[in-house]
Amino acid sequence: MYKIKILAEVEQAMEVVNQITPNEEQIKGLLAPGHDGPIYMLNLLKFKDDAEYEDGRDTDLTGQEAYGIYGLEVARLLAVVGGAPMFNAHVERLMLGEVEELWDSAAIAMYPSRKAMLEMIGMPKYQEIAVHRSAGLAGQLNIELVNPAGAWMGQAGES
Repeated sequence: MYKIKILAEVEQAMEVVNQITPNEEQIKGLLAPGHDGPIYMLNLLKFKDDAEYEDGRDTDLTGQEAYGIYGLEVARLLAVVGGAPMFNAHVERLMLGEVEELWDSAAIAMYPSRKAMLEMIGMPKYQEIAVHRSAGLAGQLNIELVNPAGAWMGQAGES
């Protein structure tokens, strides 16, 4: 788990904690009724240098390669629940603000609803591939987004 403190111009600290699993409060929020419509999950990903599997298996995979195995399968499962991978990119640099360490990658996945996301993570296949996620990730932030607008959504000029 990585902890990062962000200082705003008004000298207020905002703590950022990369995690692998949600805490109890976050799980309650996920299970609560939410936005009526699609959700977009922004994933800010920090990879381990070398993959570390909980079962102790030997591997030459990097953390990013292990997570890549997970990501390919998640794309298939997203389609099963009516979702889709929308965006994935390498994080190059920080344009504004300060953090101690940047994330490695940013990705956005679309789910038709929170219920669909919960359905996907409850699937036996998801449980099977999740070992690659935990082997590859040093930590991450997941931020639920709703009501998207913009050119990539076919709505140029709106925000």
